Amino acid sequence: MEGIVGINAYHGDASAAFVSDGRLVAAAEEERFNRIKHCAGFPTEAMRYVIEAAGAQPREVRAFAVARDPWARFIRKAWQGIKLPANAMHRLRAQATSARIENTIADTLGGDHHQIDLYRVEHHKAHLASSFFVSPFDEAALFSVDGLGDFASTMWGVGRGNQIEAPGAVTFPHSMGLAYTALTQYLGFPKYGDEYKVMGLASYGEPEFLDLMREMIVTPDRGRIEFQLSPEYFTHHRSGVETTWDSGEPMVGRLYSDRLVDRIGPPRSPDAPVDARHRNIASSMQARLDEVVLDSLRTLQRMTKLRKLCLAGGVAFNCVTNGKIIEQTGFDEVYIQSAAGDAGLAIGAAVYVWHQIMDHPRSFVMEHSYWGPEYSESEIRAAIAERAIELEQYNCNVRNVASEDALCRLVAAEIAQGRVVGWFQGRMEWGPRALGNRSILCDPRRAEMRDILNLKIKRRESFRPFAPSILEEAAGEYFSQSQPSPFMLMARNVRPEKRGQIPATTHVDGSGRLQTVNQHQNPRFYKLIAKFGRLTGVPVLLNTSFNENEPIVCRPHEALDCFLRTRMDLLVLGNFVIRRDGESPSVVESVDAIRLPQHS
Repeated sequence: MEGIVGINAYHGDASAAFVSDGRLVAAAEEERFNRIKHCAGFPTEAMRYVIEAAGAQPREVRAFAVARDPWARFIRKAWQGIKLPANAMHRLRAQATSARIENTIADTLGGDHHQIDLYRVEHHKAHLASSFFVSPFDEAALFSVDGLGDFASTMWGVGRGNQIEAPGAVTFPHSMGLAYTALTQYLGFPKYGDEYKVMGLASYGEPEFLDLMREMIVTPDRGRIEFQLSPEYFTHHRSGVETTWDSGEPMVGRLYSDRLVDRIGPPRSPDAPVDARHRNIASSMQARLDEVVLDSLRTLQRMTKLRKLCLAGGVAFNCVTNGKIIEQTGFDEVYIQSAAGDAGLAIGAAVYVWHQIMDHPRSFVMEHSYWGPEYSESEIRAAIAERAIELEQYNCNVRNVASEDALCRLVAAEIAQGRVVGWFQGRMEWGPRALGNRSILCDPRRAEMRDILNLKIKRRESFRPFAPSILEEAAGEYFSQSQPSPFMLMARNVRPEKRGQIPATTHVDGSGRLQTVNQHQNPRFYKLIAKFGRLTGVPVLLNTSFNENEPIVCRPHEALDCFLRTRMDLLVLGNFVIRRDGESPSVVESVDAIRLPQHS
């Protein structure tokens, strides 16, 4: 089989993807297999999975694309190394690890060091490719913005056909991603990937400190794509970016300086209450991110005269900013694939090689996110049998619903009655959002569902919003814009007259981070929402990720474990329905009870 394995390694969200004849076949993050959030290091299990899912034998795969180019901006890296020798040693160790990646790939494939063709793709070019080459656009403006990769934080250009041109970049030490991370740390959210918490918190505050944020992040010339970080407020330009990428959970050291503390007071400790000052700082940071990114995109649109945009990089997960692009920048259409952050580099590196280097034409559009593992009925049944003792302890009723129509009608009725449902179906999602295959589902009409979920399941900060999944054709009825948003990466205003209908998924600012669902993308999830809509008059479900302070569940036994240790009411594994407390679900069609194995 002719194919390319794309890899994001020795960086946060290590991942792998398999592209065959220009078409994505499989993709997954390493965290889903080893259960370490945002896992760095080498994606051993993810790489094995994507090769197996492609139906290939390890020895058949020769082409590998890695989203890192040690020679990119080499002179700037070397000069920075001279200024910061301690950081240079850290970088040299990282480069040495990356240089040995061929041996690591061969070992993962089975230890026989057969010939490997290894391509290295610059970080942000892989980001741009990860969006454009899988988009529906033949021509589009391209924009990538994140923390840092290959000594750049931002890149822009144009994609046409099977080629990308990227003439512009913002380089170290200037980075919107690092600035947002610095304020995230200051606000007491120290873990890698916690920026989304600040985005949620921002809606509760006022931009009281916006003038200070403009001092910290300066835009010297508003007619160009340019921004600079004021060095007095940050530390990474003096001490480098202290990071741990070799294995396990990534770590990023403190990025904000004492000068910031002098200006706005002591930082919040992670276990301290969130007060009005913290809310206003978050609001101010979000407002400044909006200003800088949206102004950059307006400039990009004027430069390119194009109306379509492909967006990538970790900052592309900021659905608040994304939701303003169409209204405020001159772009009519925006495409962001579901793993826009560093996990998506695996796809980006592979398709960059296939199109940009090998010059193959494009023939694929990523319309859905379901590229991970799936499990058969026999595997699900075996997982249930393995948890039989625990299920019996909780007096669980286990049934198999043979008809999809009956299953969706049953689950829709349970959700309408206020039940919390774990929904495990088909192939796992690619990217950080649960999009209807590894989801926890609830009734959005019940405002109390937010507190119930946080108390029963998620055990997370109360200010974080829950997302609405809506039938695509109903989006314009409930939201200010009707454009599809299949990957839950756009926050849009809920129409005022609809906010009372879906209070559990309407954020404090009147917005919702929606997922639009159509029959082609996910037929079973579409049918479930449609059944709920016919039953209640509201074609929307509250959808949150199937996990509890861990990576989203991947395998059936992880779903069972999460169900048993939390207080979900129902678990739906494929066609199997498991209900707590022994009460039979209100099934209306053929339902066969499953007898749990007896244990001595």
